[in-house]
Amino acid sequence: MIKKILLSVGIILVVAIAGILIMAAIKPDTFTYQRSMLINAPQEKIFDQVIDFHNWTKWSPYEHKDPNLKRTYSGAESGVGSKYAWEGNDDVGVGNMEITQAKKPISINIGLHFTKPFQGDNNVVFSMVPQGEQTEVTWSMTGSNPFMCKVMGMFMDIEKMCCDDFTKGLTNLKNYIEKGETSGPKEASKSSEPEIQEAKPASETK
Repeated sequence: MIKKILLSVGIILVVAIAGILIMAAIKPDTFTYQRSMLINAPQEKIFDQVIDFHNWTKWSPYEHKDPNLKRTYSGAESGVGSKYAWEGNDDVGVGNMEITQAKKPISINIGLHFTKPFQGDNNVVFSMVPQGEQTEVTWSMTGSNPFMCKVMGMFMDIEKMCCDDFTKGLTNLKNYIEKGETSGPKEASKSSEPEIQEAKPASETK
């Protein structure tokens, strides 16, 4: 009798695991997470805060998850080519990011690379769209969705976890800017046309 019960339990477990793996396998191979928020400030003011990694300590939701977080800045002082690397506890892990394109004051593209606790390469975009006297700021992240991440997604809501952080970060940015604690733009735009900057190939930056 005990053997029959154990066999039945074993069969149920195998079927359950197989079902989970099949459901995970049919999930999309890529993902896009995003959140938006209205901020009572012009595009330029918001753009100037996001384009400089040194400012992120004021509003990024990841900056204070580890009081001993190690930060390294390299490349350009700000804007395209500026780089930021971090090393922290399990909540923030280890990784780096680089601003790869900027269309002032409309959008900022960032290459985001994780090395721990898992490896991953994602594309992050901050966009600033005028809405009357306000600006709608959207924080989005796109990347590949490997099989192990699909399996993890069967047990936890990864999108909610990421988007909760996006919302917190946008809220921090909104509060920081609207309180008037930021400095003015480093350089006023000389034209109504967006200023587009892109990272140069490695062969051109030597």
